[in-house]
Amino acid sequence: SLAIAKEGELSIGTIDDIQKLHIRTIPLNEQARRICHQEQSRTLAFCSFKYTQNSMEESEAHFIRLMDHQTFEFLSTHPLDQYECGCSMISCSFSDDNNFYYCVGTAYVLPEENEPTKGRILVFAVEDGRLQLIVEKETKGAVYSLNAFNGKLLAAINQKIQLYKWMTREDGSHELQSECGHHGHILALYTQTRGDFIVVGDLMKSISLLVYKHEESAIEELARDYNANWMTAVEMIDDDIYVGAENSYNLFTVRKNSDAATDEERGRLEVVGEYHLGEFVNRFRHGSLVMRLPDSEMGQIPTVIFGTINGVIGIIASLPHDHYVFLEKLQTTLVKFIKGVGSLSHEQWRSFHNDKKTSEARNFLDGDLIESFLDLNRSKMEEVAKAMAVPVEELSKRVEELMRLH
Repeated sequence: SLAIAKEGELSIGTIDDIQKLHIRTIPLNEQARRICHQEQSRTLAFCSFKYTQNSMEESEAHFIRLMDHQTFEFLSTHPLDQYECGCSMISCSFSDDNNFYYCVGTAYVLPEENEPTKGRILVFAVEDGRLQLIVEKETKGAVYSLNAFNGKLLAAINQKIQLYKWMTREDGSHELQSECGHHGHILALYTQTRGDFIVVGDLMKSISLLVYKHEESAIEELARDYNANWMTAVEMIDDDIYVGAENSYNLFTVRKNSDAATDEERGRLEVVGEYHLGEFVNRFRHGSLVMRLPDSEMGQIPTVIFGTINGVIGIIASLPHDHYVFLEKLQTTLVKFIKGVGSLSHEQWRSFHNDKKTSEARNFLDGDLIESFLDLNRSKMEEVAKAMAVPVEELSKRVEELMRLH
């Protein structure tokens, strides 16, 4: 417990287990770009680079490094070629092979080229705490994204989505063999997969949905969002709803129209949610930062973590409809009692706006605003509760439950 004595007041409290956040800093002494965890080998791998400058010239050296996932001691290093940098990294296994591998996608960033025309896919095994290069595959562009997909490897290489099979030669060595692909993107920067579906975040052409057809061994486009969004990250919340972040610091969600009446409607991803976050998101991941009790109501709510270039970590939770309606009413009520910095309008700040359009925020709630209810003094809380026609205790309980998601 914690006891705090003030003039005329003694407060005794305990620290909520769920809210404890342990932070440990591991100095790398260089810039990390990608990181990946492999439970099977009990290691972390990351792509990093070191910038050096002397009187004559400046240079960058890029590496793949391996460290122990508990002690964080460096175990192994694989230097990349001159001008080569790591763009993507995953841990995965392949069909008919029980081993787990680190797959790294790279690009050769040459000073005279606007866009990389050459890259590599490197497949490493961890043997005795060392990185062993098993397969090297040259590509005609930067490998912006990698995904484990149906026991194969799905890569986004410049304008193309490419699927590779894992083949075992007669001598026992392995190779990546191209199976099929899909053109038609400006730059396919981000990909996420679920079953046979592939969601692509394009440099300029927003989000598109592709499907892999096993019988024909082909990847085809099913639908896309026809808005021009410059994407910075994408994720599939479930089979039908996908979330994207774009470079004007907005979030938006799109929905697959699989039960629409016409082909044209089925080929269009419908924008169902829009929200101005005010942060440049560069990664979404399914998961949670806290222990979730599966039998509790909040334990059933799916969450996606996002990371931004300002070092912000945030949570997007998919709320049941009745929760959403209740909290939306609370948010609308709170705006009347809590004024923004400089009395700026909350509604205006959270509205989706970029070079092409401005529209009111919809189907997103501001968790930080809702949780600020708990910071109000008792009389303000009672005013809010009165406006909501809900007892203060119930309101506090509902908001505290929401806080347990992060």
